[in-house]
Amino acid sequence: MDARSIIAAIRDGKPPAPEALRWFAAGLADGTVTDAQAGAFAMAVLLKGIGEAGRVALTTGMRDSGKVLHWDMPGPVLDKHSTGGIGDCVSLLLAPALAACGAYVPMISGRGLGHTGGTLDKLEAIPGFRTGLSEGQLRAQLKDIRCAIVSASAEIAPADRRLYAIRDVSGTVESIDLITASILSKKLAAGLEALVLDVKCGSGAFMKTPEDAEALAVSLVATAKGAGCKTSALITDMTQPLATAAGNALEVIEVMETLTGTSVNAALFDVTALLGGEALVLAGLADSAEDGTRRVEEVMRSGRAAEWFGRMITAQGGPADFVDRWPDRLPAATVIRDVPCPAAGFVTTIDGQALGLAVVGLGGGRQREGDRVNPAVGLSDLAGIGDEIGRGDPLCMVHAATEAQADEAIALVQAAYGLGPSPVAEPPLVLKRIT
Repeated sequence: MDARSIIAAIRDGKPPAPEALRWFAAGLADGTVTDAQAGAFAMAVLLKGIGEAGRVALTTGMRDSGKVLHWDMPGPVLDKHSTGGIGDCVSLLLAPALAACGAYVPMISGRGLGHTGGTLDKLEAIPGFRTGLSEGQLRAQLKDIRCAIVSASAEIAPADRRLYAIRDVSGTVESIDLITASILSKKLAAGLEALVLDVKCGSGAFMKTPEDAEALAVSLVATAKGAGCKTSALITDMTQPLATAAGNALEVIEVMETLTGTSVNAALFDVTALLGGEALVLAGLADSAEDGTRRVEEVMRSGRAAEWFGRMITAQGGPADFVDRWPDRLPAATVIRDVPCPAAGFVTTIDGQALGLAVVGLGGGRQREGDRVNPAVGLSDLAGIGDEIGRGDPLCMVHAATEAQADEAIALVQAAYGLGPSPVAEPPLVLKRIT
């Protein structure tokens, strides 16, 4: 085989043979495929597509381009993936909740991407927390504590790492075929028995419309099943932030308030429980999605999920007393200011992407690769769709390192909120279930 003939076939609209796509994935990993060929391949796939069988072949080829983990645990090995949003800290609640329900959760997570937050960045707001575990450390922790949230090692899906970088500079990020293979190759390399997907839809998501979100969810579920992993997806709302905070330490605060019951965020609680219910029924730990949801709700309400979370934090280098002393253990910003509402009215729309970029501008995300993240900055107490706000009342609180950064963030937040004279209904949390 050679890269040129594979690229030409896709360019001409001919379905590529599965073995050709698997060969191309191996070539991405070992350097047989050049950068120019990788870019041409990505553009051909974006324009012509590779079909369902092609997505399965490319995904499994990228999965098999590096280390594939295998487990020998007394219970099912599960995970969850979100396509990213604002205030989306579900993973921090769901991993320990599933562990408390008897599942094993080796959650390989990522850092912030564009305007969206990253699970690893949020956890690293906790002093001492380590996301880079060796395979031996991961195996020991999973056996003992049942859950770990870690970064992918260089050995996991190296073909995806190469192709991802090429897509970023070649204008091919939007390809559903390539998005599908990228997400699933890393997740399936973790040796999962079941996977639940949270596909976000709305202004704060990468998929802005229900049609685009459904197309991605269907592709992900069909491809994962084709690769041998039980999978379902929920399409969930991201027309507004899921939590009332956006920023690493601030989202951890909201997680801890929800896990400990001190101030439960209903939307965050409900999405976590619904995704957990899907995961448990896929794994055979619940009779139905509804039964699984009840089980997850119970372990969160009882405090058992908080106990498992504390054990995970301690095992990965965080404070042993974090669950009891989290308000004292998290960093705080030096400048905290209200964002005054410029006019009276009801919140009708929120530009979630603009809020995410405001957090990045404060230093809570990366403008370029290698930037240092300030875990203390962000937005808290965010007003939601349907809220009535008086002129001068706060839309949210800005947590910043400097007054100048606070001023800039205030202007961005004010521009992100749409106001109207009449109340509007809050959007539903779950738009559709894909099985």
